[in-house]
Amino acid sequence: MSSVAFTNIATLVTNDSQLGDGVLGVMHGATLVVRDGLVSQITQKVPSGVDSEIDCSGKTLLPGFVDSHSHLIFGGDRADEFSARSRGEKYTAGGITSTVKATRTATDIAISRNAQNLLDEALSSGTTTMEIKSGYGLTEKDEIRSIDIAKTFTDETTLLAAHVIPEEFKDSPDSYVDLIINAIIPRSQAKWIDVFCDQGAFNPEQSEAILRAGIENGMLPRIHANQLSSGKGVEIAISLDAASADHLSKSTNSDIELLASSNTVATLLPGAEFSTHLERNLGRRFLDSGATVAIATDCNPGSSYTTSMPFCIAAAVSLLGFTVEEAVRAATLGGAKALRRDDIGEIAVGKRADFALLNSSSYIHLAYRPGVNLVHSTYKSGRAVTTWRK
Repeated sequence: MSSVAFTNIATLVTNDSQLGDGVLGVMHGATLVVRDGLVSQITQKVPSGVDSEIDCSGKTLLPGFVDSHSHLIFGGDRADEFSARSRGEKYTAGGITSTVKATRTATDIAISRNAQNLLDEALSSGTTTMEIKSGYGLTEKDEIRSIDIAKTFTDETTLLAAHVIPEEFKDSPDSYVDLIINAIIPRSQAKWIDVFCDQGAFNPEQSEAILRAGIENGMLPRIHANQLSSGKGVEIAISLDAASADHLSKSTNSDIELLASSNTVATLLPGAEFSTHLERNLGRRFLDSGATVAIATDCNPGSSYTTSMPFCIAAAVSLLGFTVEEAVRAATLGGAKALRRDDIGEIAVGKRADFALLNSSSYIHLAYRPGVNLVHSTYKSGRAVTTWRK
């Protein structure tokens, strides 16, 4: 059994209010002991018998970020579309079509390399768990290969064949729904089933049918809802006990109340709000209702091309009305809840030793210094997985 003690931690964020101060359970000057990939002890003194010590003076140690919503399997980019929005053009889901074309023609190697580069970026900014969706293939072959590629990077894979109706099915959308239900879902090995239930994508009846088919095939449900317009997505999510309803920009007060009284996490995507300018102070409405809230990058080539959870924390504070503490918790424990994981998102005895060390004595700097990568190193199961930063 190998063990290492992280000593003299200036600020330790545990996410357990019984261990430390406030909602983040903050401790100062503590020592964290990791043994065989798990947290084995949190103490105010250095225990004897550890194999090695790492001095964390002047640094913050916090749970690794849990990015519960990303789209890393794609080809090409949509920089021109982003530029158009900067000139005042309104965001719609239509740009997805261009990424679908690029993805279908890209090789497996090219798609894998792009995903690996994005994952490396995420690791370097403190993300230790990342969900990855399909959704840019929209054929049986391309959706299956998208999930197969995603599975080489993460256990948290999501089938999003129901992203938009592909061009070849524009005149017969129900035929595409049938293809998803009868051909793609039965072949997919994804953990999660997802659908974009919104204006210009899938209607409530189609969405519910797809989610139910996924559930019948052993997948767990989550949903894109209310990004572009209000609808029945939240109601469907709650009726099916979905782990998470995501985007939610155009949610009604009734939607928010339903989420607050349910087991479904409200996952907000600050990067998309930053890019598309859809809704300001969105987070405050959910937080004040008592809903469980997560934030995630929504990393995709169209509306949120970022892998940085620290950036999303800063955007949540500046754009969506979060406090720094609320944003940090949503980016860690909130994301874990959105994936229905209880082994990550916290620093506690028995949990996985997934965490980030910051070159700062306070987690507040994650929002206070936007655009600066403060991550000194990232650890997964107690092992450093990024280059140390001076």
